[in-house]
Amino acid sequence: MENMQMIDALIIGCGVVGTAAAYELSRYNLSVVAVDRLNDIAGETTRANSGIVHAGFDPVPGSVISKLNVRGNELLNKLCPKLDVPYIQNGSLVLGFDDTDKNTLKELYHRGIEYNVPGIDLISADKARELEPNLSDEVVGALYAPSGGIIGPWELAVALGETAIKNGVKFSLNTEVVGINRTENGYIVKTTKGDFETRTVVNAAGLHSDVVHGFVKEPDFKILPKRGQYYLLDKSAGEIVSHTIFQCPNKLGKGVLVTPTTHGNLLIGPSSEDVDCCENTDTDAETLRFVVDKARHSVPNINMRECIRNFSGVRAAADTDDFIIREADKHFYDLAGIKSPGLTAAPAIAEELISMMDASGIELTPKDVFIDERRTIRFKNLSNEERAELIKKNPAYGRIVCRCESVTEGEILDAFNSPLPPTTLDAVKRRCYPGMGRCQSGFCAPKTIALIAKRFNIDPLDVEKDRHGSFILTGEKGRDL
Repeated sequence: MENMQMIDALIIGCGVVGTAAAYELSRYNLSVVAVDRLNDIAGETTRANSGIVHAGFDPVPGSVISKLNVRGNELLNKLCPKLDVPYIQNGSLVLGFDDTDKNTLKELYHRGIEYNVPGIDLISADKARELEPNLSDEVVGALYAPSGGIIGPWELAVALGETAIKNGVKFSLNTEVVGINRTENGYIVKTTKGDFETRTVVNAAGLHSDVVHGFVKEPDFKILPKRGQYYLLDKSAGEIVSHTIFQCPNKLGKGVLVTPTTHGNLLIGPSSEDVDCCENTDTDAETLRFVVDKARHSVPNINMRECIRNFSGVRAAADTDDFIIREADKHFYDLAGIKSPGLTAAPAIAEELISMMDASGIELTPKDVFIDERRTIRFKNLSNEERAELIKKNPAYGRIVCRCESVTEGEILDAFNSPLPPTTLDAVKRRCYPGMGRCQSGFCAPKTIALIAKRFNIDPLDVEKDRHGSFILTGEKGRDL
């Protein structure tokens, strides 16, 4: 205990909210450490996010969400180009199918006007089908929000985390918080990798934020995990819509959406199911049939034969109707209950954290030098001349590992040399996309496994797909010649 070095801030949780907090705190002359219990950042809720940048017309008036959604949208519009994050402002449509829906659309429109959502408009069914010819004939009207967008959710978290590291933040993965003790000068945070002494704690633990809060204060909120199941369709189906298509929201949320992704695929989902376990990311046929039926209510002619993957994610909804963003105890900050539109709001939540810290007397001196840009090489996006020049400098870029996405060995090696190097098959996929194409790793997995094993000097049998214990290979099998 005596040998521990006091740090200024410890962030618990490295999803998109935690990494946004790390990025924002890295602007200041503070010693900051971010910890996560998993072996990669963005490994839980952020990993299976819909990737929607919400325009901001939906939140209940007066809520924290209503304040931070529009601001987050504005910040992402500036942040993504700087940090080389996939982002497209494709606009969104909320569809109405009857008179009740039309009244809901009017209410959402007036909220959007109140929140200064740019360009929001109520449009006719004919205008909606002009924008999206494949919409259902049952559509009677729509709300159009041109500032809606789509984004790479884990790419955003990785970019924020890498930039924070370049500005001095340290990340400690495979580090689970098991207790917190109050001290005269701050907190002792106990983890599976030892103790941290810190003046400030930022609770961005997502699905476990109620547990982390309970280490310091009597619990006054509870996380009620909600699972959402999805279909991901091949790029051959990606152009059936160009906007993000919502249905009128109800008590279960914003409903099943149909949207292109930043990678050119089509995404359908999510469902909304209460689950007892944060780890329950199963999928089931009955719920997936429900997702398809609801999606086809909006866009009838979706070709489900183009599905290349089903997956699910668990959202960290709380037993409150709003985000929980507060100083819960002296220099202990909750960033909890971050349900939709948490991805959109993440940069604004980080701004709010800074405001709270400043208001509570924490000294925040901006750094003289702050790195605020990032660039990655995407071989498939280069011209033939640029590719040839790159291969000339480094032949690894001339070796294709993933045929579907044209990912090269050079890009994977770049990921290994990045500030947050990936150690698993899915972590590599989240950095540079091998395995994201139609064959879903059928071709590229063996080569990627071999590259991971070589980079980290481990046996290929010890390479994991994602979380601890998710081993891909079980042994060697010979063959008769």
